[in-house]
Amino acid sequence: MCRWLAYLGSPIPLEDVLVRPDHSLIDQSLLARDLFMPGNPLAAQFRDGAFPTNGDGFGVAWAGRAGSLGQYRQIDPAWNSRNLRHLAAQIESGCFLAHVRAAPGGTIAEQNCHPFVHGGWMFQHNGEVPAFAALKRELTFDVEPSLYPSILGNADSEVCFHLALGYGLAKDPVAALTRMVGRVEHARREHGISEPFRATICASDGSRLIALRWISPDAEATRAPTLYHAAGPTVLRTSDGAADILPDDAQLVVSESLELHWSEHTWVEVPAGAIGVFRRGEAAVFAPLSV
Repeated sequence: MCRWLAYLGSPIPLEDVLVRPDHSLIDQSLLARDLFMPGNPLAAQFRDGAFPTNGDGFGVAWAGRAGSLGQYRQIDPAWNSRNLRHLAAQIESGCFLAHVRAAPGGTIAEQNCHPFVHGGWMFQHNGEVPAFAALKRELTFDVEPSLYPSILGNADSEVCFHLALGYGLAKDPVAALTRMVGRVEHARREHGISEPFRATICASDGSRLIALRWISPDAEATRAPTLYHAAGPTVLRTSDGAADILPDDAQLVVSESLELHWSEHTWVEVPAGAIGVFRRGEAAVFAPLSV
């Protein structure tokens, strides 16, 4: 499974959450270990699907100048990229997404690295569409024809993104993402696939984050991929023993804690089967995914 983070708030250097924390996303690319951290009350429940190394590429996307979106993706491991560290120290943004990829058996290519960017939206995903090879043709044919040429890779996540774009992501992101999840579930049922659709997803237009956590309702003996959020002047322990305090209006959504020592007071679990909207300075609002 992959790992990702999303930030919304007053502009900060990307490195403040991407590089500096003692269990930063770069650290997670080498050894994701939130499931086994001392004090994590959910550790025993979430061992299914854990994949500790996420070295099959990385990417960042951010809200840039004049409402434009920036994007940087590479197939190298994030832990070994000096370019990523240099860029993270120089780029400031009030909204950005970052992702480290684990693709066992998948195609390692820049076009398959997250976050994906199109039409003023950023999108990233952790999880998998089960038996995607069997569902790929049907789902891809449901992508709006004008959007089809923008699919550059062969990953299930990019197809999900383009489905959501065609379902009206820009007009009603909650409804569009809900419809996308429902479309995947419909295809899964029609093809008799027993493996569950597992997903944590974040989409953003640079002014808000829309995040969801999902596991097929008929899944047995497995759980949705982990997802947590933190808000307000969050204090992050850094790798050099210091502490970074995020702005008062900060919103963070992460696959796992950015700190080596679990704190349930800082990191709140996103409910499985829920979708939430994050805005600057506002408490996140979650609703059930009505699929």
